[in-house]
Amino acid sequence: MSDRFSTHTQLFDLSGKRALVTGGTSGIGVMMARGLLQAGAEVVISSRKADGCRRAQEELSRFGEVTAIPADLSRHDECLRLAEEVTADGEPLHILVNNAGATWGAPLEEFPDSAWDRALDLNLKAPFWLVQALLPTLRAAGTADDPARVINVGSIDGLRVPLLPTYSYSSSKAALHHLTRVLARELGPQHITVNAVAPGPFPSKMMAATLDQFGEQITATTPLRRVGRDDDMAGVAVFLASRAGSYVTGATIPVDGGIFTCASN
Repeated sequence: MSDRFSTHTQLFDLSGKRALVTGGTSGIGVMMARGLLQAGAEVVISSRKADGCRRAQEELSRFGEVTAIPADLSRHDECLRLAEEVTADGEPLHILVNNAGATWGAPLEEFPDSAWDRALDLNLKAPFWLVQALLPTLRAAGTADDPARVINVGSIDGLRVPLLPTYSYSSSKAALHHLTRVLARELGPQHITVNAVAPGPFPSKMMAATLDQFGEQITATTPLRRVGRDDDMAGVAVFLASRAGSYVTGATIPVDGGIFTCASN
């Protein structure tokens, strides 16, 4: 009977696994990359700016084997190039974390067309393009007992009506949550799980202005009375990427201290 059970270490061990984390040089991306590295995975990070990639690679290298590939994922050709570089050495890819994203806030009357293009290209199209391009290596890496993993980073603003006028951002994240379910149904039989995480407020460049202006209010109205910490995002990434999360697919998991899940209206 003991053969049916994994040890605690085995449940969360990612030794021998290889992951790509887009937007992996700052904020939530670097939190998730750090968690995967500490669990034993080899991690490739990507971001638009080469200097940011170098700095993040240096910062993360103390946790494990990490490489960095700059790429502008708002462009289809750059998504294809990134996929080609990640797979060029023939090494399998077991985990794809689609985290790269962009936001935009402006009053309704002033909201520009470019804000829709930017959000949809990076927040919705890029995850789809990368799944397309990396599908052969993900298929090859997954098995019935240990599927390959796709983890999409959405937002609680894709689950609720946002507090700020971020029309294209919240719409693109809601669409990403639904795309997650669509892909999960199609790719499950191919031994690939697809899940999303929906972060609430975390310290990051994207959230800096909001936390500066509304940080105390957010903390006071969050059921757990704090904003997110690095370990909160690292932990959910390791769960979804490891044996512990191998029977979870099509889920959107709020990591928000209860802001959405405990909303009273």
